[in-house]
Amino acid sequence: MIKKFFNYIEIKTKITSTFTFAMTIGFLLYHKQVINWKLTIIFFFSMFLFDLATTAINNYIDSKDNGQILDFSRKTSLYIIYILFAISTVLGLYLAYLSDLVILATGAVCFLCGVLYTYGPVPISRQPLGEILSGFFYGVMIPFILMYINTPSGTFLSYQMSLESVYLKLQIAPIISLLLFAAIPFCLTANIMLANNICDLEKDIKVKRFTLPYYIGEKALPLFAGLYYATYIATVLMVIFKILSPICLFSLLSIILVQKNINQFLKKQEKASTFMCSIKNFVIVMGANTTVIFISLFF
Repeated sequence: MIKKFFNYIEIKTKITSTFTFAMTIGFLLYHKQVINWKLTIIFFFSMFLFDLATTAINNYIDSKDNGQILDFSRKTSLYIIYILFAISTVLGLYLAYLSDLVILATGAVCFLCGVLYTYGPVPISRQPLGEILSGFFYGVMIPFILMYINTPSGTFLSYQMSLESVYLKLQIAPIISLLLFAAIPFCLTANIMLANNICDLEKDIKVKRFTLPYYIGEKALPLFAGLYYATYIATVLMVIFKILSPICLFSLLSIILVQKNINQFLKKQEKASTFMCSIKNFVIVMGANTTVIFISLFF
């Protein structure tokens, strides 16, 4: 039963959210931020359970369109979605109650896009937006929410609301730091989606699923490689601007293994054999960065 459940919610794919979460915790500790563990744990379980729910929704919908066989009956599969979605929603609302409207608004957007990824009249998965949105929500929104609930009020933004107007003030320097940091999980997550869509291009066209590789053609492969290089540029810039410790430059050594996987994928784009290159590179780059950030805490 547990094995079927893990297969249904594709537990192996949850590295995208958990690695980003862990790396952000390291970043906060490096900047000597006091972690509000209550809010952080609530956020983690809300994020993680919703990640499971969106994968379950994706598999449930796909089983209608392409004959994919589910691990449970359709009724049980639907109940699992309801339970995961309900618990994650309650936790998300509780987090918003304990924080403010910014968390409520960002959480609502995340939930909406997660559902609309495969559900609705024009699912996001059938558009050339999957790479950008998956990268944004996993790579940017997770760090933002985690940083927002663990930093003093006004660090990133402040707002005032009345019946007549809404006043929003953004702090440029912290936001630039966030974006440079988020560039790493953004690019890596987007590349998992891009590799998947490149491998499935012909099959997707047959079911009228027109993803990004359909529109950019052969440019998809240079983009795949370029996104990895962008993560290394982001690391160097963060060290230059003293956002990260110089020790983090050791993560650049991971390019040796990453380039090997890039070359393998560029030679052959096949779901069964080379798609895993994108997963391996995610683990290599995120693992290297997370490790050196935590090591830098001791220096």
